[in-house]
Amino acid sequence: MKRTWQISTVTEAARARITTARVATAYGVPPMERTRLATALSARLRRCLTKGGAWRLTLTADRGSLRVEVAASPADGEPPWFATVPCPESTAATVCDTVTGDADALSEALLGADEDTALVLERLAEQEELVAFHREELHQTNQGVLALHADLDAAGRAQREAFAAERAARREAENARRRLTFLADASAALTASLNPEEIVRRLPDLLVPEYARTVDVWLFDSENERSPSVPRPSAAVLAARTGRPQYAAAQPGGLPGVDDQPPSALRPTRPLLCVPLPTRRAPLGVLTLTPPGDRWNPDDAVMLLELTRRAGSALDNARRFEHNRDIAETLQRALLTDLPTTAGLRLAARYLPATYGLNIGGDWYDAFRQPDGSLITVIGDVTGHGLHAAVMMSQLRTALRAYAVDGGSPGVLLTRLHTFLHHLQPDLYATAVIARFQPGEPVLTWAAAGHPPPVLRGPDGRVRTLDAKPGAMLGIPLHQEIHDHTEPLEPGSTLALYTDGLVERRALGIDLGIERLAATLGAFPAEELDADLDGAAERILDPMLSDSERDDDVCLLLCHIDSLLGGEIASHVRTRS
Repeated sequence: MKRTWQISTVTEAARARITTARVATAYGVPPMERTRLATALSARLRRCLTKGGAWRLTLTADRGSLRVEVAASPADGEPPWFATVPCPESTAATVCDTVTGDADALSEALLGADEDTALVLERLAEQEELVAFHREELHQTNQGVLALHADLDAAGRAQREAFAAERAARREAENARRRLTFLADASAALTASLNPEEIVRRLPDLLVPEYARTVDVWLFDSENERSPSVPRPSAAVLAARTGRPQYAAAQPGGLPGVDDQPPSALRPTRPLLCVPLPTRRAPLGVLTLTPPGDRWNPDDAVMLLELTRRAGSALDNARRFEHNRDIAETLQRALLTDLPTTAGLRLAARYLPATYGLNIGGDWYDAFRQPDGSLITVIGDVTGHGLHAAVMMSQLRTALRAYAVDGGSPGVLLTRLHTFLHHLQPDLYATAVIARFQPGEPVLTWAAAGHPPPVLRGPDGRVRTLDAKPGAMLGIPLHQEIHDHTEPLEPGSTLALYTDGLVERRALGIDLGIERLAATLGAFPAEELDADLDGAAERILDPMLSDSERDDDVCLLLCHIDSLLGGEIASHVRTRS
């Protein structure tokens, strides 16, 4: 709805105002909003009449609102005046917008317009009564305000004291959280390394400058050495001998769990906190700290004692790890076999330890002759890593050689190893492949127990996976007899025995790795395998182990039948670590 009036006289202005009020009523504008609209419109029309000239009033009802606009007619450059009120009902009711000029009609319209004013006055009277009531209530309340001032002041003081105590408690809680966070992060940093030198290097970086100005780590070379080779503060020597933390300063430190001592002659002006690095048996050394300020906060000192305890445990674990690793590595390398020299048969082997963890596992290879002249080649893998796996690998290797003295095919030997391992270590398992080469017979006899299948390359470069049904893992709690399998051997054939560390990757699986090994082996020219089998083994490892990090050991044993089947051919072993 849109309506327009031309206004140049008081009568036309009155008629337009009356019609606007009627339209607002018809469209459901609330009385208060109608009154405000009528008052604002009347004020605007009075200004327009005072200014003189012709004016245009436009009334528009659209989308739930009623808009009134007053503008000069014609436009004189002055922006129009407008007002907008909501129309809750948005009805399109018929509105009589014709107001005659006789006195009766204008009087009736004036009386009708006063209804809204009466409503406003009624609301105003209610508000005045409410204000009077509250004024009386406030007057009565003020009589007791002065009596409450003392209580309010006391309550304010108590509240301020409570706020101060809360802030102090919050600061203390934040400091405690900061110490615990630092202790957790520092502990993680220390235990993340199994290198004692690295742990010692990290201690100053963790503590300086927040918790210490200087950090000195005195490590004993042996468990019985407590006398320093260089001058040490007397408090540090006492801490080494007694195993108790010592605090050396001119004034007692009052630190929990710490003994007070006189100032150090080496550093008389600076307090020293000397804390042993404890282990289950005896301290590994002493940590000597100077405070970042004049002295330590007692809570910080308690945190430093706990951190030193954890650093001692980390150092002890690292030293144990290095000790076990050295023993296992020595044992592992002592058991690497010098491959025998066999006419018409070339052998080449590679062993690579894992780059994670203890670096020593249960992977092994071996090659030896039986009394009848047959050559036994074997590759196996004991579950687990570390010294225990290396010891069990050694026992299996020795047992296999002992069983082979009595003869027996690969399947018989594996069956005996299975029984041996089950009775020796019921909770330990192993996998293995044994291949037997007999002089003068172009036949390969082999057997497998839970191990990845051998890969056989023919002289024409075709590669096959020997995937005949293998036996179960060695040592599992069931009776089994592992059977032999045979394959014809032509001059120029190459057999590859390997452990899963060569072909298995977590993201790819083992089947893809075996396919890659077969493709790599098949790509070699026959002449290269005849001339340099040792170099071929090296060139097989390069593409198979392109990633520098390995979480398992790798063993590879190549057995190549000489194309000419003649002469004594030397075999070589080179182990790369």
